[in-house]
Amino acid sequence: MLRDQICSRNELSFLMEAHDGLSAAIAERASFKGLWASGLSIACSLGYRDASEASWSQIVDAVERIVDSTRLPVLVDGDGGFGNFNNARLLARKLRQRGAAGVALEDSCFPKMNSFIGDRHPLADIDEFSGRLRAVKDTVAEDLVLVARIEALIAGHGMDEALVRASAYAAAGADAILIHSRRTAADEIVAFMRAWHNRLPVLIVPTKYYRTPVSVYRKAGISTVIWANHSMRAAIVAMRQVCNRIFAEENTAGIESNIATLDEIFEMFNYNELARAELRYQSPNPGQ
Repeated sequence: MLRDQICSRNELSFLMEAHDGLSAAIAERASFKGLWASGLSIACSLGYRDASEASWSQIVDAVERIVDSTRLPVLVDGDGGFGNFNNARLLARKLRQRGAAGVALEDSCFPKMNSFIGDRHPLADIDEFSGRLRAVKDTVAEDLVLVARIEALIAGHGMDEALVRASAYAAAGADAILIHSRRTAADEIVAFMRAWHNRLPVLIVPTKYYRTPVSVYRKAGISTVIWANHSMRAAIVAMRQVCNRIFAEENTAGIESNIATLDEIFEMFNYNELARAELRYQSPNPGQ
């Protein structure tokens, strides 16, 4: 299902960020058809920085909770694979076991730093990173969609470097390319698409160039747009506002109309089904 979304040449698809079971369930109810398990957002939810402070096993555990709470396919932000080729294939194998549909690996060095921090990050050697991709492809074959995320533009290494890397990663077996940019307009992304000629599907993360109309992405031939961290950022604002008001007002009367009701929570997680099951399985005379 995720492969069909990402590889479609006819329709632009969208992946919504999720960092836990709740954010995944909300995204599904909003009618998204796929999820992005964001490394930044998962790290934030754990109280860590997006700088390899969360371990690969913590990421895998978070992904399992996301998968368990929704029927949607999940593309996982796997950073650079948390080490060399062996770490990357171990991560991929564990993600497959937990039900992920795909993994995106970026050509950063371990430990990584979030792409928007600093001006010129070092990049992994092309041959070494290609080896990481081949190891993952050999390990999970067709079970996981493998996305190669190119950091050349966002790290300040230029278009030529991005295109060289894209070609190398395609040859290494990637199913799709994710090209990243920190500019506030999509000019770099459009220029990459003109030069790339759509040899593999391309995913983008328009966190900085959010004012660009979606029609630009369709015209450029982009496959998938990832809304990469917006549920987490929305949650921070909402929780901060509620906490500040409750502290200042010393009651919850003023905020009740702005938060979910208990009934909404019970309905979202199907408490009625649990009540029926309780009657069925705990009744001394089921069916009577």
